[in-house]
Amino acid sequence: MSHAANHSPTPPQSNRMPRQIRFIVGSEACERFSFYGMRSILTVFMMGRLHMAEEDATSVYHLFVAGCYFMPLLGGWLSDRFLGKYHTILYISLCYCAGHGVLALGESKPGLFIGLTLLAIGSGGIKPCVSSFVGDQFNQSTSHLIKRAYNYFYWAINFGSFFSTMLIPVLLKKYGASVAFGIPGVLMALATIVFWLGRKHYVRVPPTRQTGTAGYLPVLLYAVTHQSERRPGQTFFDVARAKFKPVEVEGAKAVSGVFIVFATVSVFWALFDQHGSTWVVQASQMEPTFLRWKLEASQIQALNPAMVMVLIPLFAFVVYPLVEKLGLRLTPLRKMSAGMVLTGLSFVAAAVVQAQLDRGVSVNIGWQFVQYLILTSAEVMISITGLEFAYTQAPRAMKSTLMSFWLLMVFAGNSFTALIAKLNQFHGANQFLFFAVLMFAVSGIFIYTAARYRERNYVENEP
Repeated sequence: MSHAANHSPTPPQSNRMPRQIRFIVGSEACERFSFYGMRSILTVFMMGRLHMAEEDATSVYHLFVAGCYFMPLLGGWLSDRFLGKYHTILYISLCYCAGHGVLALGESKPGLFIGLTLLAIGSGGIKPCVSSFVGDQFNQSTSHLIKRAYNYFYWAINFGSFFSTMLIPVLLKKYGASVAFGIPGVLMALATIVFWLGRKHYVRVPPTRQTGTAGYLPVLLYAVTHQSERRPGQTFFDVARAKFKPVEVEGAKAVSGVFIVFATVSVFWALFDQHGSTWVVQASQMEPTFLRWKLEASQIQALNPAMVMVLIPLFAFVVYPLVEKLGLRLTPLRKMSAGMVLTGLSFVAAAVVQAQLDRGVSVNIGWQFVQYLILTSAEVMISITGLEFAYTQAPRAMKSTLMSFWLLMVFAGNSFTALIAKLNQFHGANQFLFFAVLMFAVSGIFIYTAARYRERNYVENEP
C-alpha cells in the first residue's frame, strides 16, 4: 500500500547516495575480476592445456556459465526465505573462494569439473542477492537514485572484467594455470572482505521466515494445487486469496508477469556469452597484430568491458536524453526491445567476418571491434535496464526471487548454446547467421509481449 493511501506525507528527496553502496560496488569489482579473469582463459585452458576438442570445450564453457545462472534460484530462495541477503552473500562467497582454489591446484579434468561446480554454486548463489541488495539500500526519499546506483554497479562489474581479461591470459601464458587461476581466487577473497567491512551500514530486509510474509513459491504452489476451487472470473493466482494476503497474491502475479516478459531474453544471453567462446575461436583465426600490438585471442574479450565503461555514461547523458528530446519516451522495455534487435545485428557482423575467414582471406583482429561495439551497445540497453527493471517490479519479500528469474534466463540461453555446439550442425559463417535469424525472430516476440505488459514500481510504494 502506498504512502498516499495511508495519508502520510511523502518524504523529501535526497540526492546523497547511501554510503554503504561503496562497499557493495567495491566488492563487486573484485568479485567480477575474479570471475571474468577465470572465465577469460577457460576455453583456451581446456583446449590448450587439457587437449579438449573445440566443440567439447565450447559445450563445457556454456554449461558452466549456465550453471552459474541456474544457482541463483538456490541463492534467491535461501535469501528471501531463510538467511537474508547479507548472510547468504557472505556464506556462499566462501564456497566461491574454494572453487578458485581447486582450479589453481592442478591441471586435470577432475579438478576442472570440481572447481567449476564450486564456482557455479558460489558465483550463482550470490548473484540475485547482490543485485537486489543494492536496491534494498534505498527508500522513498532516495528511490530516484536507484538508476544511477545500478549504473555504478554495472560499471564496477566491467572495470573488474576489463583488467582481469587483459591480465589473466598473459599470466596463463607466462606462469601457468596455478598463477592464472590463483590470482582470481585472491581477488574473490578480497571481495568477501570488502563486503564484510560494510556490515554496520547495510539496510537488511529480514527473510520471510522472520516476518511471516509469504514468498513467491508458497503462493504459486497453493495456486497450482487449488485450481479446482477457482471461480468464474478469477485469474490463476486469485484462488490463493483464500490463504494469503492480497498484497502477497498481487506480488506473485507481478513476479509471474515479469517472468513471461523475461522468457525471450534468454536468447539474448545465448548470443551474448558467445563472445567468450565462438568469438574467441574466431579471433584465434585472425591476424593478431592490431596497431603494432599483438593480442592473445582471449584478450579481445576485453573490448566488451572497456566499451561498457564508455557507453554507460554516453547512453545515460547523451543518447537517452537525445532520444527523449525527439519525442520518444524511453521505458525500460523499449530500451530492451532496441537492444534485442542490435544483438541480432552484431551476429550478422560476425558472420560477415567469418565468411571472409572461411574463404581463406586474412582478416585483422581489429575487425571484431565492429561486432563488439554493436553487441556491447545491446548489453547496456538490456542488461543494466533488466537489473533495474527486475528490482522495481516485485515486492520486497520476492525481490531476490525475481532477480533469480532474470538470471535464470542466462542459464537457459547458455544451455541452448551448449546444446547447439554439441549437435555440431552449424559451421563457420552459418553458425553466426543461425543465431542472428533466431535473435530477430525472438525480438519480434519480445516487442509484442513487452507492449502488453503493465509496469509497476514497488520501490515507490514501500517505506
